[in-house]
Amino acid sequence: MKILVTGATGSVGRLVVDRLLDAGAEDVRALTNDRRRAALPAGVEVVDGYLRRPESLPPAFAGVDRMYLAPAPETAAETMRIARAAGIRHVVDLSGEHESWWGDVTRAVEQSGIAWTHLWAGEFLENDLVWAEQIRRTGRVRDPFPDVVSAPIAMDDIARVAAACLLGDGHEGRTYELTGPRALSRAERLHAVGVAIGVAIDVVPESLDEAVARLEPTMGDSARWYVEEAIGSLRDAPQAATGTVAEVTGAPATDVVEWAAAHSAEFLADNTESD
Repeated sequence: MKILVTGATGSVGRLVVDRLLDAGAEDVRALTNDRRRAALPAGVEVVDGYLRRPESLPPAFAGVDRMYLAPAPETAAETMRIARAAGIRHVVDLSGEHESWWGDVTRAVEQSGIAWTHLWAGEFLENDLVWAEQIRRTGRVRDPFPDVVSAPIAMDDIARVAAACLLGDGHEGRTYELTGPRALSRAERLHAVGVAIGVAIDVVPESLDEAVARLEPTMGDSARWYVEEAIGSLRDAPQAATGTVAEVTGAPATDVVEWAAAHSAEFLADNTESD
């Protein structure tokens, strides 16, 4: 069985490749737009292509049985037409609710006629690294929504679920809502990060506009969307934790303390400057 991982040098796709290999997959093909940057493991078949250039995809899709589909909403419909023509039988996609930014991926996959499994993830734990610069400089974090509750998931847990769905049976037509193991407010999550890295972190509320201005130098035009939509939309709809990762993979999702401890070097430095 040949499995294609698209977005194989992306944040989640690269982890999917690793998790497939860890599980014993022997025929993995990785789609990449940059072979030199890919640094993919030996034994992986590396092919050139890019989801946002559908004309590059037919050779990469040839002979594939199952595919992990990274999110590229603007070309998802054409990508799925090519997948069906190539004879791909099952697609595991990273997508989301129909009315969300991810919706074009979800609809294209469902309308393709190919068996599918949706992976719907909320916020990624890796987004918490947005706090790292403040923690390194001052030991405290300014945040516009310290009381917003969510259950963010580690990208590696998404990859574990994707690999299980690509290698196993019985996942067709399923939508898996993926979260971390517990729902916490952002302030509680910052406390957990502090416990993991051995730093007492103070949380300082700030206005929405102050948060956008603070993030724009690194996030550009995405800063307002991130603050207002990715975080702010949870004010009236707190995210509950699910046990889906454990149900699908047999191992629990990564807790924020465990994740932060593994990323402690990215959070820690001299905390001597004033804010």
